[in-house]
This record gives sequence, C-alpha cells and structure tokens, in this order.
Amino acid sequence: MKRLNTDVIDLYYQHRVDTQVPIEDVAGTIKDLIGEGKIKHWGLSEAGVQTIRRAHAVQPVTAVQSEYSLWWRRPEEALLPTLEELGIGFVPFSPLGKGFLTGSISKDAKFDKSDFRSIVPRFTPEALDANQFLVDLLKEVANQKKATAAQIALSWILAQKPWIVPIPGTTKLSRLEENIGAADIELTQDELQSIDEALAQITVEGERYPEELEKRTGL
Repeated sequence: MKRLNTDVIDLYYQHRVDTQVPIEDVAGTIKDLIGEGKIKHWGLSEAGVQTIRRAHAVQPVTAVQSEYSLWWRRPEEALLPTLEELGIGFVPFSPLGKGFLTGSISKDAKFDKSDFRSIVPRFTPEALDANQFLVDLLKEVANQKKATAAQIALSWILAQKPWIVPIPGTTKLSRLEENIGAADIELTQDELQSIDEALAQITVEGERYPEELEKRTGL
C-alpha cells in the first residue's frame, strides 16, 4: 500500500476460496477491515453461488470474478442469475479465451512449458482445430462491423448485462487500445441472436482446465 501511495484499498479480492476456512470468517474479517477504513469494497473469485450467498449475508460482496467468454459460458447457468438477484457486479477474466478468440492462434501453435496454455486441454492441436469455428464466426461479424475478432468477443460480453466489466489482459499498448475500442461497438439484437444460434449448434471441444486444477476452483 505504501508503494501505491494509499492507505485504503478500493476493491479487495479473495482470489481463490480457501475451503479450509469458513467463508463467514473471511467475510467477517473483511467487514472489520471495512469498518477500520482499510478497505472500501471486496470481491470473490471463482466462487460457487452458495459460497457467494453465505459471504454476502455477512458483508455485502461488491464484485465476483470468474472466467466467462464465448467459449466458456457456464456462469450463465447459475452464477449470473445469482449476481443479478443480489446486486453484485461481475468481472470476467479470460474474456478472450486466453488469446484464442483473437484469431491469432492456429491449430499448429506451440506453447512453451512456461505458458499455462501448454497444459490446457482446449489448447491441444485437436481442440484448436475443432474450435476454429468460433474464430471464423467472430471474424465474419468483425468484417461486417469493421472491427477485430477480439473486439467482437468483448462487445458480446458487454452486451450481456450492464453490470459486467471484462478484464482482458495484455502486455502491448496497441492491444490495450484495441480492447478499449470494443466499448464503442454495439451489437444489435439480431446480431447477438445470430451468434447465439450459431453457438447453440456446436459444442466447444476440450475442458477449460486440467482436471486437477478444475477441482480447486469453487465452482
């Protein structure tokens, strides 16, 4: 906090739920920190809906962070309805599918062992090839909107709910500017429906995480 030149954290996340500590205890500690003026708001990451409800009952949760994109839509089943009911904001990470939805990764892509994608089932050559339909769909819409595939993937998320704020990651200024440009693209209801209809006809291949890592999430 000294390096940030501040004495208060605007939004403090528990980035993974600790199954060994009751969430009520965590929420209670956060409540004390808020009371002391050290934290303004708090959030959870990759938490299940029951965990969110229990935490929210002790200290209102401001935001929940979880993966959400055109190729990972599980939050729509239970998480998004719960957040809407409780008035909690949603912060999707990996909204560009760890780079896949930008259209810059081919089926022949090779990932260094230090790259997390090297162990992700969706990034095997077979899965990349099978899921190319997603990129083709995004590029088709992007051509019509004079945009990029990445911008369409982000604008699709922004169109789902007004309280959703995706957080794409990048190390390049040009990509940051490209991502920000997605906020200026408005997909019509017909375009959104066409995307949903196309996706409904095809199953995305490959799990989002290796099995052991998936078990560690709170979902």
